[in-house]
Amino acid sequence: MPGFREFLARFRPAGSPGPAVGGAVPADRSAELAAELEPPLSLLDATEAEAAALREAADREAAERRRAAAEQADRIVRTARRRAAEVRSETAAGLRAQAVTEAAHADAAARDAVRDLQDRARARTPRLAARIVARVTRELTAPDGTEPTGARQEAP
Repeated sequence: MPGFREFLARFRPAGSPGPAVGGAVPADRSAELAAELEPPLSLLDATEAEAAALREAADREAAERRRAAAEQADRIVRTARRRAAEVRSETAAGLRAQAVTEAAHADAAARDAVRDLQDRARARTPRLAARIVARVTRELTAPDGTEPTGARQEAP
């Protein structure tokens, strides 16, 4: 790479100011520039070709990766759709089993409640029947349909 002094030499006139001199040859600036820039630019040509090859390889690899990713996504979606039907049926079976269990518990609780109610009714029925018979007997035996005196008892 030329130094600063060589850079400034490009701008130096070919001769001293004044009338034209027959021995002066003007400097060929374009030839000097071409000679100076040709080696680094030729190195850049090789680098540019290498960069283009790298870009092409990267484009091919990116296209292959996109294709592989799309195939993988399709496989995942197909698998998920197949699995979704299985999951739905498994969930439905679980919910049915849970509903059957809850219905059995509710049925057992209802049977227990009915049994308790029947037991209470059986236990209370003789006393209530005796009270009703006693009251009806008093009312039927009371003179002139007047109600007998005394406190009324209601069923508990």
